[in-house]
Amino acid sequence: MNRTKGDEEEYWNSSKFKAFTFDDEDDELSQLKESKRAVNSLRDFVDDDDDDDLERVSWSGEPVGSISWSIKETAGNSGSSHEGREQLKNRNSFSYAQLPKPTSTYSLSSFFRGRTRPGSFQSLSDALSDTPAKSYAPELGRPKGEYRVCSLERFRSLQDKLQLLEEAVSMHDGNVITAVLIFLKRTLSKEILFRELEVRQIALRHFIHFLKEIGDQKLLLDLFKFLDRTEELALSHYREHLNIQDPEKRKEFLKTCIGLPFSAEDSAHIQDHYTLLERQIIIEANDRHLESAGQTEIFRKHPRKASILNMPLVTTLFYSCFYHYMEAEGTFSSPINLKKTFKIPDKQYVLTALAARAKLRAWHDVDALFTTKNWLGYTKKRAPIGFHRVVEILHKNSAPVQILQEYVNLVEDVDTKLNLATKFKCHDVVIDTCRDLKDRQQLLAYRSKVDKGSAEEEKIDTILSSSQIRWKN
Repeated sequence: MNRTKGDEEEYWNSSKFKAFTFDDEDDELSQLKESKRAVNSLRDFVDDDDDDDLERVSWSGEPVGSISWSIKETAGNSGSSHEGREQLKNRNSFSYAQLPKPTSTYSLSSFFRGRTRPGSFQSLSDALSDTPAKSYAPELGRPKGEYRVCSLERFRSLQDKLQLLEEAVSMHDGNVITAVLIFLKRTLSKEILFRELEVRQIALRHFIHFLKEIGDQKLLLDLFKFLDRTEELALSHYREHLNIQDPEKRKEFLKTCIGLPFSAEDSAHIQDHYTLLERQIIIEANDRHLESAGQTEIFRKHPRKASILNMPLVTTLFYSCFYHYMEAEGTFSSPINLKKTFKIPDKQYVLTALAARAKLRAWHDVDALFTTKNWLGYTKKRAPIGFHRVVEILHKNSAPVQILQEYVNLVEDVDTKLNLATKFKCHDVVIDTCRDLKDRQQLLAYRSKVDKGSAEEEKIDTILSSSQIRWKN
C-alpha cells in the first residue's frame, strides 16, 4: 500500500491511531483496550468488499463476522488475531510482547471448501508462501470446487488438532478424516496419537484401515500392541510374510508365527501354511531336477508352466495329481499323502483328481477313481460330487462319447439324465430312457434330431414298432 509523506504524518499523529505503549498502563483492561484499537486499525488495511460472500463458521457452527467477530474474540480471550499483529509489526508501530497467544479460530467446514476468512485461514498461495513444510488436505477424486488443497499447519496445539479431528469425524467424510489423520500422524508422537485415537473409535478404524492400505506394518504393530489387541497383532505380523520373496526365508518366518496368540482355527491354518510351504520346497527341488534331466516321460510330454512354490493347497493337490498320481503314499508329493496330511475332504479330493486325470485323458484312472468295492468284493461306481458334475468335467476335457454315456447313465435323476444326454448328444441314453419311461411322443420328437439313416434312427424305429411295449401316450 503506497502512502504520501503527508498521509504518513497524518497517520502517526492522528489520535485515531494511537500507538500502544507500556509506560503506565500495564493492567489487563488497558491491554484489552489497545488490542481493540489494533484490530480496529485493520479496517484501513483490509479490503472487506467481499465480506458478505464469505461463509464464516465457528467451531460451534454459528455464523461469525470477520473484523467485528475478531474484536469479540479478543475481548473474550484477551488476545488479537495473529495476522493483525503481523501486519502491524511490519509497519514498526506496535509492540505486542505482552499480548497472550490467541486460541484457534479456524473453521474446518470452511477450511476444506477452500473458503477464507480475514484474520483466519489463508488462501493456497498465501499458505505456500509462509510455511516451508505443510500438510495438505489432498484432492481425493471429488468434483472440482468441492475440495481445494489447504494447509493444516496452523493447527499447532494438541487441543486444536483434536478439535480438528472431532470436526472431521462429525462431517462423516472418510476423505476428510483420512487427511486429518495423515496430518496428526506426522505432527504427533505415537504415544499421544494412539492415546487419543483409543477413545475415538471412528477415527481409530479409519487410521487402522489407512495403515493397512499404505502397508505401514511397523506402526500398525505398535498400535495393536498399545491397544492390547493380541489376535490382530498376530494377524498383522503374519501378514508380513507376503513381503518375503525367498521361499526358505518365508518358511522360517512362518515358523515364528506358529506360537503367536491366534484363535484355535487360525493357529491350525498357520501350521498348515508352514507345512505346505515346506512340502512345496522339497517337491519343487526334486521336480526341477527331474525336468532338467529329461528322463521322466510326464515332464517331457507336459513341461511345467510355473513353479509350485507359494501356490494354494488345491493347486498343489492338482499338481500332484497331474505329475505324481501313482506315487506311494509315503512320499511328500503323493496326492494321498497330501489328502491325509491336510485333511482334504473327499469331495475336494475327487473333484481335483478328476480334473487332473481328465486333462491328461487318463480314462482308466478316472474309472478307478469312482470304483469302490464292498466287503463281499462287489464293485460299484460312487461319486461324492455327483455324477452330473463328473459328466460336465469329462465333456469339458473332450471325453469320448462312450465314456460320457457311461457316466450319464449313472445319474439318478431322470430329468437331469435326459437333459445331459440331449445336451451332449448321448443318443443311446436318450433312446433307452424314453423306452424305459414308455414315452412314445418324446421318442418320436427325438427321432427328428438324429441323422437320417443313422444307427440311432434305426434303433428308434425298431423300438416304436415293438408290440411288447405298452406306451403311456
